[in-house]
Amino acid sequence: MTGVLTDTLRVLIGDDHRIVREGLKQILADAPDVRVVAEAQTGPEVLAQVAQLLGSAGLDLVLLDIALPDIDGLDVLQQLKRAHPKLPVLMLSTYPEKQYAVRCIKLGASGYLNKSADPDDMLAAVRKVAAGGVFLTPATAEALATAVGQGSAQAGPEALSHREHQVYRLLTQGQTVSEIGAQLGLAPNTVSTYRARILEKTGTKNDVELALYAERHARHRPGG
Repeated sequence: MTGVLTDTLRVLIGDDHRIVREGLKQILADAPDVRVVAEAQTGPEVLAQVAQLLGSAGLDLVLLDIALPDIDGLDVLQQLKRAHPKLPVLMLSTYPEKQYAVRCIKLGASGYLNKSADPDDMLAAVRKVAAGGVFLTPATAEALATAVGQGSAQAGPEALSHREHQVYRLLTQGQTVSEIGAQLGLAPNTVSTYRARILEKTGTKNDVELALYAERHARHRPGG
């Protein structure tokens, strides 16, 4: 079952870096009303753990990293919201709010928080999201307002579709078309088609320009 039905908030942490999971557990351990009941390192592990917990011990919240192996965190988010629409999911990332927050909220996340957030903000976000609310930092709120204001006239990474954005992120990490295809379960020519669309939408000519473009956009974060 979901929702806060006990005195303790039951949390699952989905992140592929052990040091991040340990840091999050340490922050949450300082709160008597929060308990980490499970952790997962990959997308499939998150989905399996959630299904198991909801069928037994219960779960109130998922803390989910965007950059998960095997299944992208945004895909995991979509699958969780389809299977368990009432289960709150708080997305965690090292990426600026401008790049990902709006996308996460549109896909059903109850909040978006940078991993470098203050521990007090982290706990406040966990409690608000577990209680059914939506947690927005000032930077996320600004990004949402900008997206609403731009409407269909969006440009840059925000204009990419979900799948295009996945390919975009992997391209800017230096992965080849074949590697991306293998990771996302797509044929190489399909990835090449996405790549062509991405270059067109971002106004870049090749992977080097695209990487520089991504770095430039990462620097210009709202409130940052």
